Amino acid sequence: MTAKPGNYRAGEAPVVIEPPGRHDASVIWLHGLGADGHDFEGIVPELGLPRHHGIRFTFPHAPKRPITINGGMVMRGWYDIAAPDLTLREDEAGLRDAAAIVEEFIATERAAGVAADRIVLAGFSQGGAVALFTGLRHFERLAGIMALSTYLPLPGSLSAEAHDANRQTPIFMGHGLYDPLIPVFHGRHSAELLRAGGHDVTWRTYAMPHSVCAEEVRELALWLKAELR
Repeated sequence: MTAKPGNYRAGEAPVVIEPPGRHDASVIWLHGLGADGHDFEGIVPELGLPRHHGIRFTFPHAPKRPITINGGMVMRGWYDIAAPDLTLREDEAGLRDAAAIVEEFIATERAAGVAADRIVLAGFSQGGAVALFTGLRHFERLAGIMALSTYLPLPGSLSAEAHDANRQTPIFMGHGLYDPLIPVFHGRHSAELLRAGGHDVTWRTYAMPHSVCAEEVRELALWLKAELR
């Protein structure tokens, strides 16, 4: 594990796990509200990747900001959340700032010689929302988008802003049936909206709350290996 140097809008270098083989693919994985870049680094060995795979995993830290729904408490968050109903008073400015941060990390991988179609954007909860928001608007075809326990933010702007390059990009969406924070209907509705727009969505549900389970990790691993084979 290393901390990658550089000047990022998030203000901190990400957690980076370098591949054992030649670096030719990348996963940029965004954590949820109140967590940090270390939150998902432990999942990498659970994916069962080939011994000499070339996938670099980058786990950025979100900036610290006051979160309205938590009484203005300052914590790491990609954008503000104003109400329990995630569709109300969405923080468009915060989402666009978060997307700009993610674009910097994509640019870092591109500068390292990784093709855009060998880059996966991934995220959990709020991080998954940012992965969807950014990936669907990115100007080059990406390898895929993994969006876990999350929803599609600002859906009304997607048809006008989605880039043709990523209209057919594979999307994996997994959600807990008993999620009390982002109820499963938000995820399911988001998957339906994306499919209606012609996007290639794999939708899975699991008997879990707002978390990740072993079954989901197994399916993620299969999906990731297929998209970065």
